[in-house]
Amino acid sequence: MAELNLSTKTHVHSSQLSFLSRNLPRQRQCSFAPLHRTTQHARISCSVAPNQVQVPAVQTQDPKTKPECYGVFCLTYDLKAEEETRSWKKLINIAVSGAAGMISNHLLFKLASGEVFGPDQPIALKLLGSERSIQALEGVAMELEDSLFPLLREVNIGIDPYEVFQDAEWALLIGAKPRGPGMERAALLDINGQIFAEQGKALNAVASRNVKVIVVGNPCNTNALICLKNAPNIPARNFHALTRLDENRAKCQLALKAGVFYDKVSNVTIWGNHSTTQVPDFLNARIDGRPVKDVIKDHKWLEEEFTETVQKRGGVLIQKWGRSSAASTAVSIVDAIRSLVTPTPEGDWFSTGVYTNGNPYGIAEDIVFSMPCRSKGDGDYELVKDVIFDDYLRQRLAKTEAELLAEKKCVAHLTGEGIAVCDLPGDTMLPGEV
Repeated sequence: MAELNLSTKTHVHSSQLSFLSRNLPRQRQCSFAPLHRTTQHARISCSVAPNQVQVPAVQTQDPKTKPECYGVFCLTYDLKAEEETRSWKKLINIAVSGAAGMISNHLLFKLASGEVFGPDQPIALKLLGSERSIQALEGVAMELEDSLFPLLREVNIGIDPYEVFQDAEWALLIGAKPRGPGMERAALLDINGQIFAEQGKALNAVASRNVKVIVVGNPCNTNALICLKNAPNIPARNFHALTRLDENRAKCQLALKAGVFYDKVSNVTIWGNHSTTQVPDFLNARIDGRPVKDVIKDHKWLEEEFTETVQKRGGVLIQKWGRSSAASTAVSIVDAIRSLVTPTPEGDWFSTGVYTNGNPYGIAEDIVFSMPCRSKGDGDYELVKDVIFDDYLRQRLAKTEAELLAEKKCVAHLTGEGIAVCDLPGDTMLPGEV
């Protein structure tokens, strides 16, 4: 039994990789030792005799300087020396929590393929799991290895956010406890809130100062608020709660009703909370450039059936499939990122839950509220000012605003604002919904 010990970061040029492939036996069985924190090196144990393996001398780096890499990703390329990668951009670090879950199982391969950040953007994936999911996380890393993504230059896995979030430039916070049968919403707010408070502290300590954070784990609006309150050194505007799936669902329903393909639907806003109080805005939405209310004359359908269908779509899916949205959630995360790294088409906008301080709509400050945004493609955004309101829309906004203010009081102990007081206006979150 020969053991090949790889340090945290080993520099191997393409010629060295070819040397390795020529000298290793074609048939071999390799097992990956579990990775736990940075105190243990990644180890690959291969069932070949010692004299059958010839490994070129390589320089190693102090393992304390970086979290453990995984398997083949410990063999990093010298991008400057690679002829075919001279046009590639600087590597970006993307952290994903809940990385062994169903949503991540769809998302990670989209990230690694170049579908999200582009075909010339190499990435490093930093995957956060739990002690219970560490073996599953190793399985995810193995699948990423076997997929041979040329843009995926590094994979780190771990259970400590202070290690995994090191230098992260994007943090996609998916992991959260699902709501179980009979669980009170206040209890879920507290349990998941503690997770996001700790992750906010970790981001504040070790992530890039301009890290962009997208919170997916529910209740995502209030979890995003908790996270940003625990990360005072990161701009509050860098935190987002995912409501893009709700926007996509609204576009689908409007397209079906109007008898057009969904690419004809634009300017759709999801206002407020990712819950059944959310407000899918048909007043400002457009179909083929025309106001929705001019195309869909059934205004009662818009106010009742359309709105309720979008609000409860996730719950209906759970009832039919027995589990929460996964693939469509991953797609919506991709859409949310693309909307921030790609200039918004002229006249259009997108929905995302952001910090309300300074908003032009009269919405209460110091909460995370989904609103219409535009981006220049630099990762930042601006709130859209040219929107209109009527009494129906204002009434709906007031309801979802009241819910978020109540949730904020319920997690005051996690945001540093005193003693929590839970007086939620109603149970409006769907069991198991993401």
